[in-house]
Amino acid sequence: MDARATFGGGVAVITGAGNGIGAGLARHAAALGMTVVLVDIDAPAIAALRRELAGSVDLVCDVRDPEALERVAAQVYSEIGPVRLLVNNAGVEQFGYLWDTPVENWDRLVDININGVFHGIRAFLPRMIAADTPSWVWNLSSIGGVAAVPLQAPYIMSKHAVLALTECLRLEVELAGHADRIHVQAVLPGAVKSNIFESAGGVDDGDVGAAEAQRTAMLDIKAEAMDPVEAARVVFDQSAAGEFYLLTQPEYVGNAMSERAAVLAERRAPALRTTQRFDPTQD
Repeated sequence: MDARATFGGGVAVITGAGNGIGAGLARHAAALGMTVVLVDIDAPAIAALRRELAGSVDLVCDVRDPEALERVAAQVYSEIGPVRLLVNNAGVEQFGYLWDTPVENWDRLVDININGVFHGIRAFLPRMIAADTPSWVWNLSSIGGVAAVPLQAPYIMSKHAVLALTECLRLEVELAGHADRIHVQAVLPGAVKSNIFESAGGVDDGDVGAAEAQRTAMLDIKAEAMDPVEAARVVFDQSAAGEFYLLTQPEYVGNAMSERAAVLAERRAPALRTTQRFDPTQD
């Protein structure tokens, strides 16, 4: 089915909408004719995007706070309408050896990247089920959700967790008898332009140099990364076609998925690679 026919005229709620793929998804959703609810802790960023996207609404919210997300859901349903698309996208990065990672950085990342998805589901999914209309839930994992990458262990762990959560959620929605109306899908972006690397946590003690070298390597990847609006177009098209795994760069991310499957099937230990660079010529 065509993405405009599937999503046009509906309401999209996107967390982490102020930057990166979240902003790209918001822009493409608006272009498809959706009413976009921009949710982010960065008030200036979503206010600027609201001014750009006619008919959109910006709601400042910290996804770590379940009560705040519950208020957002209540406001959306009472003032805007039933949600056709929920995108649990908000996320942060962390660089450095795991044993050097500050506890507060770990807790913050888990709270945003994992708990934020859970809180979004808790706040919106019961209302989506009660509305009894076709709707979609996208949870943002990553190519990192099917990979093992040194010096980014907290982020990689969180994206594995979101992927598993989403796979289980799809089964639970089917088990509860809602799969004909509620479509749960996992988004696995490859490299997409954003500010996530600049704002990522680092380490205060231990091997600071290793953490910052990994940040520099990821910033180099950013220069070759995919445009967020183009990434959004690919994701929307795959979703409308009924795919479960929505890949911004199907060949590149798909290769990573195949490699992960082979590692598990062959019971190979994780192995260091000579390069972690994103190669845009692969897709």
